[in-house]
Amino acid sequence: MNFEGLDPALAEYVPSLHPALDPHLNPSLLQNVELDPEGVPLEGIAVPDSVHIMEGMYSELHTVVSEVGVPVSFSHFDLHEEMLWVGNHGGHATSFFGPALERYSSFQVHSSDDIRQIQSLENGVLFLTKNNLKYMSRGGLIIFDYLMDENEDMHSLLLTDPGTLLVGGLTSHVIEIDLNTVQETQKYSVEIPGVTIMRQSNRFFFCGHTSGKVSLRDLRTFAVEHEFDAYSGSLSDFDVHGNLLVTCGFSSRMNGLACDRFLKVYDLRMLRAITPLQVHIDPLFLKFIPTYTSRLAIISQTGQCQFCEPTGLANPADIFHVNTVGQLIMSFDVSSSKQAMVFGDSEGCVHLWADSPEITFNAYSRETDFALPCIVDTLPHLDWNQDLMPLSLIPVPLTTESLLSDWPAATSIPAPRRAPPVDPDILRTMKKVGFIGYAPNPRTKLRNQIPYRLKELDNEFDNFSQVPESPIGREEEPRIYMVAKKYRKVTIKYSKLGLEDFDFKHYNKTLFAGLEPHIPNAYCNCMIQVLYFLEPVRCLVQNHLCQKEFCLSCELGFLFHMLDLSRGDPCQGSNFLRAFRTIPEAAALGLILADSDEATGKVNLGRLIQSWNRFILTQLHQETQEQEGPQAYRGIGCSNFGSSGDSVIGQLFSCEVENCSMCRCGKETVRVSSTLLFTLSYPENNDKIMDYEFAQMLKRSICLEQNTQAWCENCEKYQPTVQTRNIRCLPDVLVINCEVNSSKEAEFWKVQAEYAFKKKMMKKGCLEFPKSREIAVGEWNELGMAEGGHSYTSIEELKNIWIPYSIKMKLSKNKELEVYNWDESSELGMLEDQESTYVYDLMATVVHILDSRTGGSLVGHIKVGETYHQRKEGVTHQQWYLFNDFLIEPVDKCEAVQFDMTWKVPAILYYVRRNLHSKFNLHIKNPIEASVLLAEASLARKQRKCHATFIPLMLSEMPQVGDLVGLDAEFVTLNEEEAELRSDGTKSTIKPSQMSVARITCVRGQGPNEGVPFIDDYISTQEQVVDYLTQYSGIKPGDLDAKISSKHLTTLKSTYLKLRFLIDVGVKFVGHGLQKDFRVINIMVPRDQVIDTVYLFHMPRKRMISLRFLAWYFLDLKIQGETHDSIEDARTALQLYRKYMELSTGGLEPEEFRKVLKGLYEKGRKMDWKVPEPDGQSSPKSAAVFSSVLSL
Repeated sequence: MNFEGLDPALAEYVPSLHPALDPHLNPSLLQNVELDPEGVPLEGIAVPDSVHIMEGMYSELHTVVSEVGVPVSFSHFDLHEEMLWVGNHGGHATSFFGPALERYSSFQVHSSDDIRQIQSLENGVLFLTKNNLKYMSRGGLIIFDYLMDENEDMHSLLLTDPGTLLVGGLTSHVIEIDLNTVQETQKYSVEIPGVTIMRQSNRFFFCGHTSGKVSLRDLRTFAVEHEFDAYSGSLSDFDVHGNLLVTCGFSSRMNGLACDRFLKVYDLRMLRAITPLQVHIDPLFLKFIPTYTSRLAIISQTGQCQFCEPTGLANPADIFHVNTVGQLIMSFDVSSSKQAMVFGDSEGCVHLWADSPEITFNAYSRETDFALPCIVDTLPHLDWNQDLMPLSLIPVPLTTESLLSDWPAATSIPAPRRAPPVDPDILRTMKKVGFIGYAPNPRTKLRNQIPYRLKELDNEFDNFSQVPESPIGREEEPRIYMVAKKYRKVTIKYSKLGLEDFDFKHYNKTLFAGLEPHIPNAYCNCMIQVLYFLEPVRCLVQNHLCQKEFCLSCELGFLFHMLDLSRGDPCQGSNFLRAFRTIPEAAALGLILADSDEATGKVNLGRLIQSWNRFILTQLHQETQEQEGPQAYRGIGCSNFGSSGDSVIGQLFSCEVENCSMCRCGKETVRVSSTLLFTLSYPENNDKIMDYEFAQMLKRSICLEQNTQAWCENCEKYQPTVQTRNIRCLPDVLVINCEVNSSKEAEFWKVQAEYAFKKKMMKKGCLEFPKSREIAVGEWNELGMAEGGHSYTSIEELKNIWIPYSIKMKLSKNKELEVYNWDESSELGMLEDQESTYVYDLMATVVHILDSRTGGSLVGHIKVGETYHQRKEGVTHQQWYLFNDFLIEPVDKCEAVQFDMTWKVPAILYYVRRNLHSKFNLHIKNPIEASVLLAEASLARKQRKCHATFIPLMLSEMPQVGDLVGLDAEFVTLNEEEAELRSDGTKSTIKPSQMSVARITCVRGQGPNEGVPFIDDYISTQEQVVDYLTQYSGIKPGDLDAKISSKHLTTLKSTYLKLRFLIDVGVKFVGHGLQKDFRVINIMVPRDQVIDTVYLFHMPRKRMISLRFLAWYFLDLKIQGETHDSIEDARTALQLYRKYMELSTGGLEPEEFRKVLKGLYEKGRKMDWKVPEPDGQSSPKSAAVFSSVLSL
């Protein structure tokens, strides 16, 4: 079928199969053809040579098989030789020579992807697959292989001239490729995504889109000149000839898409539609065949072919049938000579139709080169079945040159064997003197002998493709683990350069952002990702802003903003976790972990993340319960959960619950409350665990009934009481804590998965397979297809699955809850009550990974929605991903619901109501206003005005897009670095020091007050400071204490809002080493808004130069004498940038500027990168410099 122009998000069009002969076929055309009683030619596929339809019409000439059972995906007549090219869905290409269709060459283009388009050139043939463009010779040799981004989904190509190619697909851009240099020369943005068909005339480029539109674009600029909205559903094919454009496609109907029998015809001179052409078949392909008239060939998928004039009426007598024996037409092409047509079907057959027995594909074809016959004498036969037959019977020819089988020296390197790990008992009893340890030799191994560990090395080789090793190459010793590699706990390998040489792209090929794990209490990273991919929650917290210093909703909004901006780089949740550690309720619930607890794995992470899930939902509900706006920003207190005011969190998660307590005396007490999540309740201990569907267990857990001792006011004592719970409404997001906290619950899940596995085997009348017999792949395919269209390739894909992908919940009129497992592809019926019946789709599963080696970890499977893919990748689809801190990997949906209870234990399930987004306002309005830059009071009690080191911005000085701002930040240390000394003397960083921002300074970058700071904030901290780093930061003990500080002290959130406003406005920050500054501040700045002087004066593969040395060399300034001053550093960075602009754009050629840098490095090496000591005079300090400014 021609899916080139069909929108993948729309329902597939599946036409009904017609009989072998069309009822509209004119019987007079089948002269001299003998038919059997069924109406089918007795010759089957072949048609006698004597049968010719009529002059100017076509008849079948030959039928050959390209590859049995593999559908043809594209067919193309060679434009230079008498050849026909055929590509199939298996990525295989075959060429046939001449009208007799003699097989010329056959080779594999791609290992798995289908061939989507073929274009013949003078020296070879271009093959387009999903994200790969190959140029190969006609014999199958690769000339070049151009690999595109793996997220691309290309469908069409167009040769604009002999050296330029346009490639389009289901993306928001069209790529221009230079075939001579094999480089991408330009990327044109497309307003309407999905360019799947491209044509060209002498006036326009024509682009067919999946939305049913055809855009006309300028030949030089690719700008849209005009646009035709052809079909409401999707576009199938179109062609251009002269001044006519004809399209065919699909129109939207009540139940999906239907093939439109009206061909839309457009006049390109007036750029408007003319009378449409109605045909008698379902058109899928069409092409002009301009011979003596401008005929159109219109093809349906079932093999019907109709010829007609585009401006005339279609005649039913002009309908013919391609004898595909019930198969579907998948491709169609017309030769350049218009003498032949070719059809490819779904069985792999190729049908050649011609208007005469003697035809040529091209008017002037060049001669085709054929392989020369073998003239070399064959070697003697060697029987490989004879084990005793020596290979020396075939002698090796004597030669002085190297053999083809010789390995090049560059590929032959020694492979040393690493020493095995030291026994833990030896390490435990080892005595240390300084950093050297010694222990007695246990004499358990031979001296100087290390055995090969072939078994473990083979296992490591088998699994190397799952998650790439750290690029630094310091992985632990290989062992055999039960935990799949991508689910293991990931760690950052630090080197002497810190994170600069750690490539996170090895772990994340997507454009979504991961989260770094080295921050205290970062166990909740996976749940942060789950909340981020809930679109209403993401929009809510980014619209929220209040004056509360430690507000989790505000900090979560700042973090989500960074996740939105990131293009695959990991983010930190340090500010969010900093605020989280200050919440008293979190500490009371035991959610704040010590570093030792996380490192040793003493805590039950599965139970911990479920408590965190309950806490965060309650906290977000409380913080956002008041209305958004100025009142919230002024810090009006939030009301308690359950009050009259409701929040978006309450609308999403909250469910009104009726709790009824019945004493045996007959006294009934009813209490109404609200809950944000439900916890699974398991049956009591039985001898045998019964079979439960997940829907049954869910209903049992929601409508909970239990017997307990409770106080009865009527009896005035504790009595056995039956407590029941019922719900009054259904939530939009159903959150389930699984509560698998012991072996009993784990065994229950395991048994239920086995029951579900057996039921899947028995479904649809499948015979029961004995345990002793292995199930064949064919049997599993039939079983999988009966399950709803997914073909399971192995038994492993059905194991360990109990929870469904969708559930249906309904509240009856008498408020009785009904819960059912639901088919993911099914919709509610027309008779269902849409208000009381909800269908929930599984959106996320949070899993506890049990690994004794690392103490375990938490990962999340998340179904990322269309809006997120549209923002990040420009495509519209849904996909399941594994989020393991900074490791992000697409996974099959079955992995999200498979729980091997020996190492992969479910913790939290998120089910989301279908069409949830239509209920909420998903627009994000930036709540940060310019007022954050205005003057504010200091937290310090002893600060005086005379000590002010900055002048706040006036209203007339508010920054604009492109304004320069000098920035510098100073830090203090909260936790020291953890490192170990290796046996070779090198130091390995286990955990970096935890830094906290202590001072942030911003200076004006232009205007009459250039260099004058408008922000100089000292950041108050409540955490214990280990080292103030006074020599490097200028921060002294007491500067950050509100009781004794004389500085302008403020909160981190207040200063953060100022920086966010500057970033959102679009200013450009100038500084030295800004990457580290922004990392510690925990803010993301677009790269085009950062001007870092450390890179401006840097040569490739050379060291970075300090700000102090650059200021001395270029500005003749001596800064940072005793301590650092952020005002001085920020102003110096601005001056250096001015100097750079003067040198680079003020007259110096690039080569001359390079000489300046060489002189800088030569001077630095001579002076050992040290600035000469000042001659008794120090550089003026910032306070003295500003004495005149502050008097203004």
